[in-house]
Amino acid sequence: MILDAGLVLILSFLGLLIAGVPIGICIAASSAVTVLLALPVDVAIFTTAQKMVSSLDSFTLLAVPFFILSGVLMNNGGIALRLVNFAKLFSGRIPGSLAHTNIVGNMMFGAISGSAIAASTSIGGVMVPMGEKEGYSRPFSASANIASAPTGMLIPPTTAFILYALASGGTSISALFAGGLVAGCLWGGGCILVAYLIAKSRNYTTKLNLRDSSVQAVIAQAMPSLMLIAIIIGGIVFGIFTAVEASAISVIYTMFLTMVVYRTIDLRGLLVSLIKATETTGVIMFLLAASSAMSFAMSITGLPAALSDAILGLSDNPVIVLLIITAMLLIIGCFMDIGPAILIFTPILLPITSAIGIDPIHFGIIMVFNLCIGTITPPVGTGLFIGAGIAKEKVENLLLPLLPFYLVILVTLLLITYIPSITMFLPRAMGL
Repeated sequence: MILDAGLVLILSFLGLLIAGVPIGICIAASSAVTVLLALPVDVAIFTTAQKMVSSLDSFTLLAVPFFILSGVLMNNGGIALRLVNFAKLFSGRIPGSLAHTNIVGNMMFGAISGSAIAASTSIGGVMVPMGEKEGYSRPFSASANIASAPTGMLIPPTTAFILYALASGGTSISALFAGGLVAGCLWGGGCILVAYLIAKSRNYTTKLNLRDSSVQAVIAQAMPSLMLIAIIIGGIVFGIFTAVEASAISVIYTMFLTMVVYRTIDLRGLLVSLIKATETTGVIMFLLAASSAMSFAMSITGLPAALSDAILGLSDNPVIVLLIITAMLLIIGCFMDIGPAILIFTPILLPITSAIGIDPIHFGIIMVFNLCIGTITPPVGTGLFIGAGIAKEKVENLLLPLLPFYLVILVTLLLITYIPSITMFLPRAMGL
């Protein structure tokens, strides 16, 4: 029964995906077919639909549309250039300064917008052409932009950790945010190191200057945007407000910033942003509902328990088990969006890691880090293809320049996986 269910689920999902069916429908349809193996047709359809609807009946999920709207407003509000100028203050005199500015800009804008794609497009769209004018290799500039784009999915506020907290049954969002901040900064720091070594070897010594803008003016322009990160992280971590309250505050603050302070969005722009945020929220919510249907299908057919027994049957050594899970998540991330992957595989993998003594907060950081890597790797990584499009380069021309970045990111992954104190020290220091 379990083997049959697993084959039906996997083959039907892959078949629909290869046929070009949208991933949300692939997940829902393959789940419904699998449930039919265990329940009568009418019961299977009714129960699957009920699970999909009830999965969205969560107060915590209110944070998702609010953070999405805040990110859209930031993306449409001309924040990127202000953050680029601010990033220049830290990297203007370092070899490869344009690449470093791109990386730091991606970290800041990705955190504010909550989107790796928005960061790669907004920051990379400015910095990659600028690098080419200054004599930088376009594949080098593009690879620095692509490799650093996912940092914003780790540095809070980010919906990935909210989804993990929901799927794991109530893991502290504050603790996940604190640990994710460390992990995201380590990822970005690794990219800076690689860019520095490459730029040094190629003598990319361009020095940026702010020309007409003084340092004080640049800081003044960027600080209101950066304050959003401080308000959200500080408020959640120190218990001033919940993640849902923080998401609403971020929308109010972002509207004030873009419509009153910077005046880059008018009422028409607000309407456009609301429509875009609604469309994105609809897609994400359908994916969440479909993912819950798949989780239900796997639970009634016994797949999670079977997979857990299979992995723990290979070894009960935490080092080996974590290595197997890491390899699985890296492969999953190459083919599946991060949201559905978190919701589907957290209920499967969390009991396994708990059985070998891994803290749920630590595992959440490991899981999101792994799946973030999938956004910039072939064959499906959207971050890779969009970054290549921005640079007007073929993807195959970027894989070799990306290898050093991939290597450092994987080393960072192994460090945070096997040395928990690296990412757990901040949550523990804050008593989370």
